[in-house]
Amino acid sequence: MEIRPYKSSDFYEIKTWVNNERSHALWCANLTPYPLEKHSFEKTLAEISVKNNDIPLVAITEEGNLAGFFCYNINSDTKVGKLKFIIISPTYRNKGYGKEMVSLAVKNVFDNQANSIELNVFSCNIKAKSCYSSVGFSVNLITENAFRFKDETWARCNMIIKNNNKREF
Repeated sequence: MEIRPYKSSDFYEIKTWVNNERSHALWCANLTPYPLEKHSFEKTLAEISVKNNDIPLVAITEEGNLAGFFCYNINSDTKVGKLKFIIISPTYRNKGYGKEMVSLAVKNVFDNQANSIELNVFSCNIKAKSCYSSVGFSVNLITENAFRFKDETWARCNMIIKNNNKREF
């Protein structure tokens, strides 16, 4: 697997990965409207790029297939990286591709001088939390009642991994 910059043409594949309103909310906390449309998605990417210097990237399999998407930024003052919008194609879920992509993302962010990396995941997203834990993230803070989706209330789990300079990816 390799990581490369997001291209506008990648949107059409990514859109197929978010096929219901609940999975959309779990993925992006409704920071971009559902259903996912190219204009609003790319507007969100442009806004977070300007606001936080976020960089959108995709994961590509050895066969050249789009397997995942994520964004990251690094706070230049604190050297804390932040992973966002992490998603894996349903085709590649539960097969180790998520762990591989997140591992590559972590390596990329640490290679760009971050001292630690944080991400947020809803506590009810058990598979995502497990994936992040398997890469080395640990729970930093849980915020109860952080997000409402229809008749549900979700806790937000902030997870962190520190750069120990000995990590094997």
